[in-house]
Amino acid sequence: MRTLLLAALAALVPVPLELFAADPPTNEPRPVPLTRPEMKQLLEDMKARKPRIPLPELTEDDKTKLGERGTGYESRLRYHYMPAAEGGAGRGSGFGFGPTGDEATLDNTFKVQLFWLVSRANNCQYCQGHQESKLLRAGQKEDQIAALDGDWTEFTVAEKTAFAFARKFTYEPHALSDADVAGLRKHYKDAQILEMILSMAGNNAINRWKEGTGVPQSAGGGGFGKGKEPVDPPAKHSYLTPTSDKYKSIVTKVAPVAVNDKGEPTKLAVCKRPALESREDVEKALAAARKREPRLPLVAEDKARELLPADYKGEVTQFVRLLATFPTAGKARVASQITADAKTDLKPLLRAQVSWIIARQDRAWYATAEAKARLTALGQTDDQIYKLDGDWKEFTAKERSAFTLAKKLAASPVVLTDDDVAEAVKQIGARDTVQMIQYVTTRASFDRITEAAGLRAEK
Repeated sequence: MRTLLLAALAALVPVPLELFAADPPTNEPRPVPLTRPEMKQLLEDMKARKPRIPLPELTEDDKTKLGERGTGYESRLRYHYMPAAEGGAGRGSGFGFGPTGDEATLDNTFKVQLFWLVSRANNCQYCQGHQESKLLRAGQKEDQIAALDGDWTEFTVAEKTAFAFARKFTYEPHALSDADVAGLRKHYKDAQILEMILSMAGNNAINRWKEGTGVPQSAGGGGFGKGKEPVDPPAKHSYLTPTSDKYKSIVTKVAPVAVNDKGEPTKLAVCKRPALESREDVEKALAAARKREPRLPLVAEDKARELLPADYKGEVTQFVRLLATFPTAGKARVASQITADAKTDLKPLLRAQVSWIIARQDRAWYATAEAKARLTALGQTDDQIYKLDGDWKEFTAKERSAFTLAKKLAASPVVLTDDDVAEAVKQIGARDTVQMIQYVTTRASFDRITEAAGLRAEK
């Protein structure tokens, strides 16, 4: 993992906030703001962020088809680079955020708080700003929002348990265990735990899309500061609102923080994962995963099949049976997962290789088994599959650039650099880069859902 950052950013000294406004080096991750005032400054600075993906000039035909959407970076990304949907427009995002309406039982403000925590752990300023907006609109006060980052003492035991799970689910999915779900079960029903998991999986997916493509923060801050009733964003908007003395200097307990040799927190962007296991140990882990019992209940196979498209010929997996807990939201999630592999220009072998790489670093054994089965079906030997755990020297520059983008973005968006994305664009083109980013969002989500639920490996 990269460890280079400017020395001024790596030392715990009072850092002038204007440092965050300067363009960071393109070969280094953005710094992690330690305190709430620093976080607000970075939210504000990200309004001027340079998007990562180059866009072609619009033709007159493009302008006609896009209309007002022609001025939006994201809409143009989808229009130019994603597989075309009916009518010539780019395909939608496919992000799912779990059950809504009658299927949802958790308080919406609570789920926005979880989204805030996920975004803070991922250093996704775009989503962070939007969740600030939603919490204010829901009636939350400045200190209540600030407390999410540095002081959980005023929250209930149930909330604190969920908050800790949200951070682990986001930043350390490889460390999820039976005990984590058992801890939630003391305060929440199984369906509510799954609701959290699906919601946060969607949060993690959209963080990776926004960060991977480099979407600038909304000029209006996503409506930051709006009242409870929807109104137009203020003409002049700033995230630089006052922070109470209580929270001005408290260091984040949510964002990943590295310490220097003196044990002091730094602004160094990090993502720490343990070294990959040996081939022998992976085979043992897969064998164990084929015998484990799911942590959450599954719907009967015949009932779960109703979520699948009428022309679907495959098996009803444990993943489908888990999602069938919420028929409406589950059907949309299943369709999104199927679409991710069916409607893309990325080659099947590349998709399977990336799925393996991501699942291995997440220790998502259900997903690892699935990826291995796909690779085997594509004619890959075990020796070829396990080379994906190595240094990739035997792979082409194109393959290495795609693997690097996928591995970093899936693990933690904070460590993906502008240069990583630029190299992918150079090697595989803007279109495949955008589709790779989109694909990674679905795989990172899939890993977290299947491993948090402890699904039994089926391959």
